[in-house]
Amino acid sequence: MNNVLAIALGAAIGANLRYGIGLWAAQRLGTAWPYGTFIINLLGCLLIGMLLTLAANRLTLSEPVRLMLVTGLLGGFTTFSTFGYESFTLFNAGNWLAAAGYVGGSVVGGLIAVVIGVGLGRWIGG
Repeated sequence: MNNVLAIALGAAIGANLRYGIGLWAAQRLGTAWPYGTFIINLLGCLLIGMLLTLAANRLTLSEPVRLMLVTGLLGGFTTFSTFGYESFTLFNAGNWLAAAGYVGGSVVGGLIAVVIGVGLGRWIGG
């Protein structure tokens, strides 16, 4: 499979997953705080930690498959550019506590999720 096509396919899947989770979060949790982006960023961090650890220790992924999963799917799924804009919007609206919780929770939670993902990758991969 062509690398560009692999990335495009993964990105289409990742972007649609992001869209669906964003809609779900808005409907279930509301829009006063960016729950969807928060969930997506943490899940993306967990998945990249797990996937890259498995790929390094257990799985043999071809270049197109690795590009499809990491660059395409996870790149289309995670949303740190949106994170920056939503953080700015909260700060700009004077919602300092919500903004600080969002920024701090995303960064610290993302790092913790990567650590857990690496641990899961090691555990699954033996």
